Amino acid sequence: MLCNISSLRFEKREDVSTTMILLVPILSVFCGLLFAGLFIALTGKNPVDVYMLMFEGAFGSQYGISETIVKAIPLILCSLAVALAFRMQLWNIGAEGQLYMGAFGATWAALSFPEWPASQLLPFMVIMGALMGGLWGLLPAIPRAYFKVNETITTLLMNYIAILWVDYFVYGPWKDPKGLGFPITAPFSSGAILPSFGITRIHWGIIFAIVAVVILYIIQNYTKWGFEIRVSGESAAAAKYAGMNYTRNILLVMFISGSLAGIAGMTEVSGITQRLQHGISPGYGYSAIIIAWLARLHPVVIVFVSVIFGGLLVGGFSIQTSGFPAATVAMLQGAILFFVVGGEIFTQYRIRLDRKGRSL
Repeated sequence: MLCNISSLRFEKREDVSTTMILLVPILSVFCGLLFAGLFIALTGKNPVDVYMLMFEGAFGSQYGISETIVKAIPLILCSLAVALAFRMQLWNIGAEGQLYMGAFGATWAALSFPEWPASQLLPFMVIMGALMGGLWGLLPAIPRAYFKVNETITTLLMNYIAILWVDYFVYGPWKDPKGLGFPITAPFSSGAILPSFGITRIHWGIIFAIVAVVILYIIQNYTKWGFEIRVSGESAAAAKYAGMNYTRNILLVMFISGSLAGIAGMTEVSGITQRLQHGISPGYGYSAIIIAWLARLHPVVIVFVSVIFGGLLVGGFSIQTSGFPAATVAMLQGAILFFVVGGEIFTQYRIRLDRKGRSL
């Protein structure tokens, strides 16, 4: 007796079409919104109304747009950080911790030299923020480069160390005696504060972000080192065979990746809070992972996706007036990440259905 037995298997695509590259992220976002909308509907609310309220809160007024850009600044820097590492197949999940360490380094500079003028203090704060973030990115890179220790786990766990390290100082040695018991440092001097544009909170950190986008775009597309990063990401064996210093590139990429996230931390304490405090980041480093994948690791596209995600954060505060917690945004981001990762499988693989005739 003959019967047909079907089996599914994934087959690697030889070429990924431009249509797939563009369509999969868009569908992933749509599916994420649809999935989160099901949970919103279970509360008795209309998901479309909730999403419209979020959109109006983020982009429906001058204040909303300016706040969206403010949120986009650290998102751009952190997304560039993880995108650079991801391009070399280095899974830097530690941008959150690197941001915290950058904020720590910048705060140390601000509190140690409050008498310095802005022309000296701000560049020094940028250097210290980049240095501390870079060193925090370099620490897990060393065992990855020399002992093949999985950097996904080490970078993730080091986030918690960095956050608790900052908490130690804001609850302890650096706690402001005039802060009414809140875990904050003393306010920065005027020389340690990034200037802002007009009456908005948009600060000069946006210049850092734009410069970083341009530099990374040029490096990745027009330099020998950018070519080495791409080759190393596609095949470590091929990179070594071609004479590229794979170990050195791991260390360098992770250091620069951490430095970019560290600068994001500097811009937050200098441009927004103007002091170090508990919970300096609402999860910029984690959101950056989603942004980098949605942007296909492209520096310019990262800017636009970061603005959208900045709008999600600002819109999240708007929907609290309707009885939703701000954590709704975190749920929405998680849903989008789930479908982005799933969509990446269909970008790289196609499903084949095999039918075989078998005798029973």
